[in-house]
Amino acid sequence: MSHANATLNEAGRLKMARLVVVDGWTQVLAAERFSISITTVRRWVTRYRQILVTGRTPTRADMVDRSSRPRRCPHQLPRRTERRIVGLRVKKRWGPARIAYHLDLSPSTVHKVLQRYRCPRLKWTDPATGTRVKTSRGDKNSYVHEAPGDLIHVDIKKLGRIPAGGGWRFRGQQAGKRNKQKKQGGRVGYAYLHHAVDDHSRLAYSEILADERKETAVAFWRRARRFFAAHGIVVKRVLTDNGSCYRSKLWAKTLTSARIKHNRTRPYRPQTNGKVERFNRTLLEEWAYAREYRSEAERLATYPGWLHTYNHHRGHTSLKGRSPIDLVPNVPGQNT
Repeated sequence: MSHANATLNEAGRLKMARLVVVDGWTQVLAAERFSISITTVRRWVTRYRQILVTGRTPTRADMVDRSSRPRRCPHQLPRRTERRIVGLRVKKRWGPARIAYHLDLSPSTVHKVLQRYRCPRLKWTDPATGTRVKTSRGDKNSYVHEAPGDLIHVDIKKLGRIPAGGGWRFRGQQAGKRNKQKKQGGRVGYAYLHHAVDDHSRLAYSEILADERKETAVAFWRRARRFFAAHGIVVKRVLTDNGSCYRSKLWAKTLTSARIKHNRTRPYRPQTNGKVERFNRTLLEEWAYAREYRSEAERLATYPGWLHTYNHHRGHTSLKGRSPIDLVPNVPGQNT
């Protein structure tokens, strides 16, 4: 394909063909004038004459390069065989080589069929459900639900509290150990961060609580649901791991009464709950261990501000630089 300013672009081809057909130039002279081969001159002159036969005047649009793709491919696999390849991939989760050996085909042929039907790689899918949980860099077909509230990821992150004076990550092993021993019995304990992250917008509601009992988890969820409702998000489905609080009857009754469907991840497969796992990683890197804190109270005091930044100001790569609040249908206070 020629560029817009090339000598033999669409306008140049039209001019050259008109000189030969209309003005009577020889093809040799036209080839010398435009510094091209006789074969090239003959191709565009023939195109020009074919259009004249139809009774209309050729234009620049008629001189555009035509696709070299063949109209038919006698050696292409039958549609039935292609459906068998895709069927084996979906039902049995076989790779290209195993499918090829089963159907007596070449692995490269099977691989091309899977690519043509946009089948994701096996390592990018969840083994239990086949749902796509990972994408290649720049892939636009990422695993994201269509609307806010279609799926909310819920999880609990257990985080060690910082002893008075600072923890070992910044103060060193010996200093951190001495600060920890200042507490009675050397027990500093843990903080339990309860999260609810919307799959579509990544909008997050989070609280730091004292435990992970079912009563605490249910109370957190009720507050999280009110938070999403205030943003115009109607929750339809919730995804959690297999923690005891999420397997309790109280949790099931709470969701059922609100007509919310509850799904749990496959055991030892945290990738399925990937949105909230990524949120955990972000808060560890950008809040929990981002700087030195001299006490747990100092770190807790900064959490609301960091969470606001995450929801309202932090650009997300998965959202193409936008923040979660940019994808929310009803921001509180925007119409007041």
